Amino acid sequence: MNELSEQILSELRHLLGATNDGGRVGPSVYDTARALQSGGDAGHRQDACAWLIAQQQADGGWGCPGFPLFRHAPTWAALLALQHAGTLPGAAEAASAAARFLRDQADPYAHGVPDDAPIGVELILPPLCAEAAALPGSGAFPRHPALQPLQRARLAKLQAAGPLPSGHPLLHSWEAWGTSPASACPDAGGSIGISPAATAVWRARALAQERPQQAGYPEHAERARAYLQAASRATGCGIDGVVPNVWPIDVFEPAWSLHTLHMAGLFAHPALGTEVRAAVARLDARMGPRGLGPALHFAADADDTAVALCVLHLAGRRPSAEALRPFESGDLFATFPGERNPSVSTNIHVLQALRLLDEPAAGPAAYVECSRNAHGLWDNEKWHVSWLYPTAHAVAALAQGRPRWRDERALAGLLQAQRSDGGWGAGHAATFEETAYALFALHVMEGSEDPAGRRRIAQAVTHAREWMLARHAPHALPQTPLWIGKELYCPTRVVRVAELAGLWLALHWDRHGPERATAAAGTAPAAEVAP
Repeated sequence: MNELSEQILSELRHLLGATNDGGRVGPSVYDTARALQSGGDAGHRQDACAWLIAQQQADGGWGCPGFPLFRHAPTWAALLALQHAGTLPGAAEAASAAARFLRDQADPYAHGVPDDAPIGVELILPPLCAEAAALPGSGAFPRHPALQPLQRARLAKLQAAGPLPSGHPLLHSWEAWGTSPASACPDAGGSIGISPAATAVWRARALAQERPQQAGYPEHAERARAYLQAASRATGCGIDGVVPNVWPIDVFEPAWSLHTLHMAGLFAHPALGTEVRAAVARLDARMGPRGLGPALHFAADADDTAVALCVLHLAGRRPSAEALRPFESGDLFATFPGERNPSVSTNIHVLQALRLLDEPAAGPAAYVECSRNAHGLWDNEKWHVSWLYPTAHAVAALAQGRPRWRDERALAGLLQAQRSDGGWGAGHAATFEETAYALFALHVMEGSEDPAGRRRIAQAVTHAREWMLARHAPHALPQTPLWIGKELYCPTRVVRVAELAGLWLALHWDRHGPERATAAAGTAPAAEVAP
């Protein structure tokens, strides 16, 4: 067991030490398909197209069958990309199966738009549908009517706003609404809105201009090409032209990784001190009065700002809550100004940050409390498809500074949701990531339970530990995408840190139980990792 613990700490050191390279994100069907359709580099097309076909599910669609809401964008995009694939092996058969899938599936946007819909869905799906209208048998394709008024309203606002500044959130879906390359310009990293799809489409349109030299597009297009190559490498799949859903994530990745270590009681572990201090120093240097976004060259948002503030406080810094004020919207906090609906997890993270900084947090606290489902848990989250993610974070935020905090409803709901095999999962099967989140929540609650409650928790943890040990492999890459973007995606290092931290917690559960829960509730000394 000691050998495994040391191996986990070693891998965590490696992961934390690598978070200065822009981040790792798993490959995206949607973005790869849009890049293929836009033309891209001809030498990469065949391999990328073969990868795309290999991701198709048995029912003809793309995306995880356990989460049907997130399958239309990648399937529409893949179908249209395959129409341009010519005679590449398997392309015609895959396109035919995709068309059948779209004809057979119920339209999730026939009557309304769920709160947890994919990012930019009102801008992305309508033009894909319109483009597919020329295909044979398109009369039976879904039309997504509930998205159309939202699309019109959003496009009207975009037209009135004029050119958007670099890093604006709406540039992330530029491929769906941008018509002229003059309406956007690559940021300092070469991307349009840290989106490979938007960047690939922008580059193709810039190069197609009648006089690209006069507009200065070749230089910008070269930067975009270099960005797409770097984004492809960030997937770790080794196939040129296969790109992630979002990149870089040079703020999000270290901030969430460090926050996860705190949830597992590992933030101040001496074996991780050097790497934690270096990652904290980079976050501290990037934090400004307007907060932080997921990447250095992207707009700030309340979620990344709140998590970074939590991490900086835990590291002994003295950050100011003023960075959150631009996102206040009544009693709540918007992730980005003007978002369609509030995010549960954003307000959870704001609640935790405000409590850590001894700031009033009545609005977010009330919202978090009333956002539970009938089982006392949290779901319907817009940035992560699993209810276990917001539940773990909500438990940590509500217990912040309250070492005797308890919640019998949340505890009963978590224990009841454990699968017979010992894991937790919101889809068709348990996942390592979600099982780790369940353990983080139980970790917080254990110290406030009576002996009977602690025994129930210990039994659940023992079962989960067996499940995790049977599936653990050193340096394994997470495979299940559970984070919500234009489709479901996987921020690889962030998820791997959660998996390892969860396993470490399970291995050490029987040691210093109440003390661990006190640390997770935010009452442990923060200065232990200060420089």
